[in-house]
Amino acid sequence: MALGNTVLVGQSGGPTAAINASLAGVVGAARTAGLHTVGMRYGIQGLFDGRTVDLDERLAGPSQLELLSHTPSSYLGSCRYKLPDPSTDETPYRTLFQRFSELGARAVLYIGGNDSMDTIAKLSRYGEATGSRIRFVGVPKTIDNDLILTDHTPGYGSAAKFIAVTVDELACDADVYDLKSVTFVEIMGRDAGWLAASAALAGAAGGHAPDLVLLPEVPLDEQVLLQRLLGLLGEKNTVVVAVSEGVRTADGTLICERAGSTARIDAFGHAAALSGTSRYLADLARRELGCKTRAVELCTTQRCAVHLASQADLTEAAGLGARGVNAALDGASGVMSALARVSDAPYEVRYELVDVNRVANAVKAVPAEMIREDGMGVTEAYLRYARPLIAGEPSLSFVGGVPAHVAPLA
Repeated sequence: MALGNTVLVGQSGGPTAAINASLAGVVGAARTAGLHTVGMRYGIQGLFDGRTVDLDERLAGPSQLELLSHTPSSYLGSCRYKLPDPSTDETPYRTLFQRFSELGARAVLYIGGNDSMDTIAKLSRYGEATGSRIRFVGVPKTIDNDLILTDHTPGYGSAAKFIAVTVDELACDADVYDLKSVTFVEIMGRDAGWLAASAALAGAAGGHAPDLVLLPEVPLDEQVLLQRLLGLLGEKNTVVVAVSEGVRTADGTLICERAGSTARIDAFGHAAALSGTSRYLADLARRELGCKTRAVELCTTQRCAVHLASQADLTEAAGLGARGVNAALDGASGVMSALARVSDAPYEVRYELVDVNRVANAVKAVPAEMIREDGMGVTEAYLRYARPLIAGEPSLSFVGGVPAHVAPLA
């Protein structure tokens, strides 16, 4: 069977400030190669119903791709759909490969995180087993920065930049009164503390870095935390604690569950929509220490604040999308485009390919050398790693005082 002339692309999982830059990279590279680009509406799940959009029509010209790169959320829509093992149920694969054939797909690219790489791994294995010539390539994204085999992931740098700026601003606000207070800032991060760690970047340029950073990698002892807070309050009025939503006790209990929250479990068996960690800790500190406390949840603002995106993040996101297309055209399949760091100063990375089967469903934790010995902060090794990722500010187009975006799909 002759190869088609279409690059089919989808977005999956939670949005990021850079996921549309990756999509722009895919579309741009496909156009350069003279190929047609079609987008899945709502990922693999939408494709079952034949829901697609012609991206060459919707995003005509370089200016639209540039605007897409500065548009928040996932332009194509998303899903959290878990493909079954084909040995158990082959029906979804038959449907999908029929769709691929109807669309004339030469390559299928999926932009997403751990679970999306699981989808690409399964599709590539099924395609190989059935003799399909379609190439399947993953393009990484996740604000959590927890994908293995890549130095970092698109979306993380922009989220880290937003967190650092916001924590600095919150600390300034909390310090306005002459009284003792503790502010707990709850930051996303179900299994890994990369996002909470980024709050420490607030210390640059005279900013206010958090006094403590609590990560899922280190079990939390409430009494030890209270003693640390008591000591800090003896030295200063205002204490700021950055805390990951996924912080747990030594027995594995999520702190947010102590606040009465019950985590929803998604299709991949992951706890989702965690909430309540900061509220629980703020109540604990107020009750035990008798000081003013405040709980602030950054929630989804961490992943949609394109107005504070990192230019380095957007550039790399687009580069990884383009690398994915070129890899498919070179015949690669069952791979993910990835970043390898060449040096910190000057900062330099190279684009490479890794086996998507090794990436799928694995989690990269913050390494021990980046965590302080007391377990309540990060080291210079982390700051050295993260600083280049938040560098640069994109030039945004404003209309009526607000940033311009690509018009949403109907």
